[in-house]
Amino acid sequence: MGKVVCPWELITNFVTDAFIGYGIPEEDAKICTDILLESDRRGIESHGCNRFKPIYLDRIKAGIQSPVTNFEIVKETPTTAVIDGHNGMGQVIGYKSMQMAIDKAKQYGMGMVAVRNSCHYGIAGYYTTMATKQGCIGMTGTNARPSVAPTFGVDGMFGTNPLTIGIPTDEDFDFNIDCATSITQNGKIEYYERIGEDVHPGTIIGRDGKPIEGDSGEALKKIRNGQAALATLGGIGEELGGYKGYGYAMVIELLSAVLQDGSYGKDLNGKDENGNIRPYHLGHFFIAIDTNHFLGEELTRKKAGEIIRSVRNSTKAPGCDRIYTAGEKEWDIWQERKDSGVPINESVQKEILEVRDELGLTQYKFPWE
Repeated sequence: MGKVVCPWELITNFVTDAFIGYGIPEEDAKICTDILLESDRRGIESHGCNRFKPIYLDRIKAGIQSPVTNFEIVKETPTTAVIDGHNGMGQVIGYKSMQMAIDKAKQYGMGMVAVRNSCHYGIAGYYTTMATKQGCIGMTGTNARPSVAPTFGVDGMFGTNPLTIGIPTDEDFDFNIDCATSITQNGKIEYYERIGEDVHPGTIIGRDGKPIEGDSGEALKKIRNGQAALATLGGIGEELGGYKGYGYAMVIELLSAVLQDGSYGKDLNGKDENGNIRPYHLGHFFIAIDTNHFLGEELTRKKAGEIIRSVRNSTKAPGCDRIYTAGEKEWDIWQERKDSGVPINESVQKEILEVRDELGLTQYKFPWE
């Protein structure tokens, strides 16, 4: 679909300079860039360059996200903290909060940080990887703009609410499960619209309780105007366990709001009572567990590696030659892409050129020009 591979150094330098051009301090811009491109390194293109302009730059320009992050510690104990992000860069808030949780865990065994008034923080698995690299088990979750319906409902009452957990292993990649509690997420549908792919059947429910199918762009409009909603993991109704996805989604919604007195549900739709756009006021939580406070990092990594290898080595289904564990496919994609670059589709190519020309970053020339 017209994708062109852009070298890592080129796209990294450009995105960083563009963030700086939009008023983000240099060190913060480097954090935002690293988290953004980590999505593309792992093959999760819905959260990488695909969201560079519409989710971050456009929101800064619209005045609903601050390029300068005021990271306020509202309350702190040796093992916990409550943070107010004051609608700054979600990646910066997430990075600092996860590192704070890790630091607390290193000293006391466990640490947890709850955040309010943040913005989209990018790929959740980045933060759990921060933990596993430092010998900790990491957990994070975030609420999001309401677009997912509860079981037996049709209103978008909560977000795609990812539940993300990382556990250190002795392999080249750590175990890292990073997925929404809905079947699909808004970013995926945005990405499908960009590449001309239809909605996947059974992932979206209409006001009549029936699945929405067909054009992804039209489906996205219906979700935005309240005429449709995403389905939770397990799908529409109870037959395939949709209530389980609903329950886990509510756990994330609660942990992203109750400990920090944060916003929730339809208050996260980015609009005031008059329909004017406003900050999203998202909430997150970050948990770190230091393995050295139990039986040690080395033993933890070895045991975790043994467990996931036993699963991967179990009997394969007919026609299947490989069983994966979480984090493995992303590692494989990185091995394929690390010496080449990030594949960028046509619509994002145009956005990158628009940003370059707007900011006068004429030193950058891209492969698709």
